[in-house]
Amino acid sequence: MAFDVALHLGTLFSLLIYYWRTWLGLSVGLATGKPDQWRLFALLMIASVPGAVFGLLFEKQAETVFRSPLVIAAAMTAMGIALWLVDRWMPQRRTLSEITYLDALAMGVSQAFALIPGVSRSGVTITTGRGIALNRADAANFSFLMATPIIAGAGLLKARELIHAGLTPALIGGFLASAIFGWLAISILIQFVRTRSYEAFVWYRIVFAAVVVVVYFARV
Repeated sequence: MAFDVALHLGTLFSLLIYYWRTWLGLSVGLATGKPDQWRLFALLMIASVPGAVFGLLFEKQAETVFRSPLVIAAAMTAMGIALWLVDRWMPQRRTLSEITYLDALAMGVSQAFALIPGVSRSGVTITTGRGIALNRADAANFSFLMATPIIAGAGLLKARELIHAGLTPALIGGFLASAIFGWLAISILIQFVRTRSYEAFVWYRIVFAAVVVVVYFARV
């Protein structure tokens, strides 16, 4: 659990570094009363509530029942197909500035399904973003922005596990690896989807799900 917390904090660090201008602008805007920044803050808070509520309600299941390899493989496949369908058929006619409070709530509810390993928090929220006709880049941008409060909250909630374990080389290595590769993943994804579809990620999910199933039955 302590290592899991270290990975989450690494991911949080990568998000803050990549979107530092957005978060700085949001902080200044809130302090100076800028309506657009207060609106973005409200959208992120609305999107964070469902994940936090469901996370507290189903914390034990997320750490036990939901971690079955077959459940993970099924979730990866189902979400891959869902992403392929919405990305193929939904237009890219909306931007980040056009997200409504209802849209934010829908993305927040979808985020709660990431309690099931294999669903992928970013995958399910990007899928929902594309489902409400956000362009590919802004679906990813809002997904990563709304990840920051929920990951920060989860990290603080589990911080005692990290404090109890102490700063071991494994935890430091996990934090650094998560931060570095998290930043790279965000950077590459945003650049990639500005000119291409999400199809490559769909195939990745389906192929990886097949590998999980093969390994599972090989070890039974």
